[in-house]
Amino acid sequence: MASAFDPIGAALNDYLGGNQSASITVHSSVAEDEPLPAKYFFRTLWEMPELERTALDECRGRVLDLGAGAGAHALELQNRGFQVKAIDVSVGAVQVMQQRGVREVACHDIFELTASAERYDTLLMLMNGLGVVGTLEGLEKFLKLAHQLLVPGGQILATSSDISYIYEDEDGALNFNLNGPYYGEVEYQMSYNQQTGPQFNWLFADPTIVQDYAEEAGYDVEFIDEDDQQQFLVRLTRRG
Repeated sequence: MASAFDPIGAALNDYLGGNQSASITVHSSVAEDEPLPAKYFFRTLWEMPELERTALDECRGRVLDLGAGAGAHALELQNRGFQVKAIDVSVGAVQVMQQRGVREVACHDIFELTASAERYDTLLMLMNGLGVVGTLEGLEKFLKLAHQLLVPGGQILATSSDISYIYEDEDGALNFNLNGPYYGEVEYQMSYNQQTGPQFNWLFADPTIVQDYAEEAGYDVEFIDEDDQQQFLVRLTRRG
């Protein structure tokens, strides 16, 4: 069976090869189609939003960068002397990271990660990175799995967003189906060069959801910062 088209990987490789205008089209179940320039994945420290720079400053010990893209965060941490492993589900993204000098790279779905002798002090999940879990069920599953990946007292540093504002009417009242799926569970597809990749789920978990699920799973929760787009940075510290 042929493997599915990898829009992000294709665009990142083209950008690295000199196509400065390479851009992915993002299709979602909650918004109009949007362009996502490949250049964004190659940003330097000073091009990163403040939430990301804060998260990098909060990293400690051995770091696992989940959904690492083109390796912007992993490379910055390497430059600071951290031992960091970067993983991404995109084969093309992994190739790009290897070419850019990320020393430890692997192609993985996060749910394929298994407890090994190797434990981490920090799991890093940036660019609305908590969303990679896909659904509320995925969040619950991931928080259990992360227990096995973290040393006692280890931390998850993640960004997420409350997207309830998308459902506001003119009076500011929220207008979504309370009996339907959680409003932050979004379906996505990406296209590049007239080819479309597979559909996938992405979770935008609001702060209350993050707090409830994390505390239930045995983490202490600290909200570190937020921006004016309802995106926030949270630290989940493994108890025990």
